[in-house]
Amino acid sequence: MKLKNRHLLGLEGVSKEDIGLILDTGQSFKEVLERPIKKVPPLQGKTIVNLFFESSTRTRISFELAERRLSADVVSFATAGSSVSKGETLKDTARNIEAMKIDMVVIRHSSPGAAHFLSRVVEANVINAGDGAHEHPTQALLDMMTLKAKYGSLEGVRVCIVGDILHSRVARSNIYGLITMGAKVSVCGPATLIPRGIEKLGVQVSHSLEDVIPHVDVLNVLRIQVERQQSGFFPSLREYHRYFGVTKEKVSKAAKPITIMHPGPINRDVELSADLADSEHSVILEQVTNGVAVRMAVLYLLGAA
Repeated sequence: MKLKNRHLLGLEGVSKEDIGLILDTGQSFKEVLERPIKKVPPLQGKTIVNLFFESSTRTRISFELAERRLSADVVSFATAGSSVSKGETLKDTARNIEAMKIDMVVIRHSSPGAAHFLSRVVEANVINAGDGAHEHPTQALLDMMTLKAKYGSLEGVRVCIVGDILHSRVARSNIYGLITMGAKVSVCGPATLIPRGIEKLGVQVSHSLEDVIPHVDVLNVLRIQVERQQSGFFPSLREYHRYFGVTKEKVSKAAKPITIMHPGPINRDVELSADLADSEHSVILEQVTNGVAVRMAVLYLLGAA
């Protein structure tokens, strides 16, 4: 089987069937990762370039591992010291790389729409590893894979995304993907960090974590970027933690245990308390493992055909 689209630029508009195919294929590759020999040959002879115009250790390493596990030839490209720092455009960079006969490109860029632009100017398959505040589809897919493994299905699972929704590409991809798969999604955070009109995407909005906790199965806690405080989105980190920090004390008021997720890296005792991050309720390390498996799935489904 193969995906309907030859690129993965986001989860907006991606069908339930395609998301399900990626998640099921990811589960198969997770079994591969548990073998003594973790390498398989589907992408042998394929060359993949990782274009990371933003620093992201976790996502970059996860993609590189996934690519090497599938036996692809991997080229990792960083902007520091490259022609980009000398003024070369994204289009020129892409065309030069493609002239080297690259089969797939994984791109992370600070500009929303960069992956879409790249897909229009190169022949290679393009995978969006995060573009500005737009989307981060593989992060949402690994989150969904983690929840599907825990609950058996995403249908009816009540997920609340907590934190800086306004600037979060992770939140957007999760909203698109989860709703497509039948989950019930809400967002919670300060009014200054909730986009206007987000209800149109099919989510409920709350500004009180205490009100949300009794009614959800999952809290997906987003990282607070410290620079947001200087921008005046909230008074202080201490104030944020008081009202929106997810702690054991707050989740203890839930009717049943709540699953705790976080895309990482965690600001401990800011958006999420350290003891809860390390507790039995947390699936954060499972998310990391599933990240390699689901990225293997995406690479395989796009590149093996």
